[in-house]
Amino acid sequence: MNALLPRPVAFETTADSFELSPGTSVSGPAELVDAVRLALAVLDLRPTASAPEPGTITVEHDPSLGHEAYRLEVTGQGVRISAGDRSGAFYAGQTLRQLLPDGAFRTVARGGWSVPGCRVEDAPRLSWRGVHLDVARHFLPKREVLRMVDLMAVHKLNRLHLHLVDDQGWRVESRVAPRLHEVGSHRPRTIVGHHEDDPVYDEIPHGGYYTLDDLAEISDYARARAVTIVPEIDVPGHASALLAAYPSLDARATDGRTPEPFTVLDRWGISPAIMSPLPSTVDFLIAVIDEILAALGETPYVHIGGDECVLDDWASSPEIMAFQAAQGLESLSDLHAWFLRRLADLLAERGSRAVVWDEAFVSGMLRADTIVMPWRGPGVAQRAAEAGHDVVQTPVFPLYLDYAEAASEEEPLAIGETTTVADVAAYEPAPGSWPAAARERVLGAQFQLWSERLPDARAVDYRAWPRGCALAEVVWSGLAGSGFDARLERHLGRLDALGVEYRPLTGPRPWQLGGAGPRRHRPGFVKVDEVMKHLEELTHVADSTRPSL
Repeated sequence: MNALLPRPVAFETTADSFELSPGTSVSGPAELVDAVRLALAVLDLRPTASAPEPGTITVEHDPSLGHEAYRLEVTGQGVRISAGDRSGAFYAGQTLRQLLPDGAFRTVARGGWSVPGCRVEDAPRLSWRGVHLDVARHFLPKREVLRMVDLMAVHKLNRLHLHLVDDQGWRVESRVAPRLHEVGSHRPRTIVGHHEDDPVYDEIPHGGYYTLDDLAEISDYARARAVTIVPEIDVPGHASALLAAYPSLDARATDGRTPEPFTVLDRWGISPAIMSPLPSTVDFLIAVIDEILAALGETPYVHIGGDECVLDDWASSPEIMAFQAAQGLESLSDLHAWFLRRLADLLAERGSRAVVWDEAFVSGMLRADTIVMPWRGPGVAQRAAEAGHDVVQTPVFPLYLDYAEAASEEEPLAIGETTTVADVAAYEPAPGSWPAAARERVLGAQFQLWSERLPDARAVDYRAWPRGCALAEVVWSGLAGSGFDARLERHLGRLDALGVEYRPLTGPRPWQLGGAGPRRHRPGFVKVDEVMKHLEELTHVADSTRPSL
């Protein structure tokens, strides 16, 4: 199959070949031609309005093909692409790129290449094929977000979930509430090492944020590459950075109290910081979200979090308890659900669907169109799907890629262990044991890059790839098979050409070793199977916690 990854639906080789050189002409509908040129930018293809001639690339629109679907045929006369839409044309270009030598994944082509004759029929298995990038715990500059979009495009991944807000940082400019980025975007230091050790801090300031113009650029760049940005503003918990900027929104500040203010958190774990659930808080948040939506343009999905909320300060506030009673809500969980439902309703008015972590589903009262991300395992995922919610699979095992690939001291510091390439490749997002109606509710899956222990882009590369390649195969093609191991090994040459600092299949390179001191991994520290067992026991309570210490 010429090492195509992800595996296409159908692939057939022929005896033909075609010489593809920089400057080759490409013809067809302008939007589809533009997508193919972008996928094959290294070749500087020249669009032409003239009729197709031998030795060219021809692109045509075929309405009978579905969203993101395409056909690709390479003969001795040239290349013919049929696509159902712009995304399909873009993915056809990516497949054509994989038929070329690894040099096609560099920024400059030093010559032409021979493309083997073939016929490809292809379409994705699942519509949501995602990457979750936590830029709140450790900020990544804009260039690294754009680079992640490029790597997603290579793998036909199409949802970039940006975790923009958490206790450790607020990462987007606000013009209506500027203290969010002026105060909430930086911290004076960061904890390092293992959480059972005596706290050790690096004493190095850390921070950064994206301007609204940056967000607009990221969105436009991603959209051109068939990637949809899913912004996350995680509320009402994980609120230390927000409350450091605007303490009046602190649940403790109701009834005129003046508590000691929160600061931007410099350690990991669960903070008791929680926003007031009162209508004034909702008004504040929707004004900020409106800015983000205006910057991003069309935004089909907005993630509003809902996870790991410590509700004690709500219970301690007479004003909040009076509001709960006035709404006819029986419990704090009901109030938590009301708050998220109110935001989801306002998002719906703006044309966006709300996405939540599974605690929000456990609380209840979700809009029917709210998408649930069940991180605590298949039990809560099946319950959400059977309740009629669309589901995007995000389980700790095997899709939290901040877990180590091996139980070895050679690995850099990780939250726990072990999630291998084989574990990801064997994952089934829509289990056959589920009822058919529940399986149909599974939109797809995404891998999570929580960044407590991912301080920079090199660490992100190491954790994301090649395990991310395995998920790309799963969500596009189905369970990894048909020579996946051999195709992956061949695919690593493309990652080399792209400059990706992935983890080799045999273990870390000398400069990727964890080393000594607080960056050293401790085998057996946190085992993912034990974590999953614990989480499954907690999926009937709304305020349980993910293991993020």
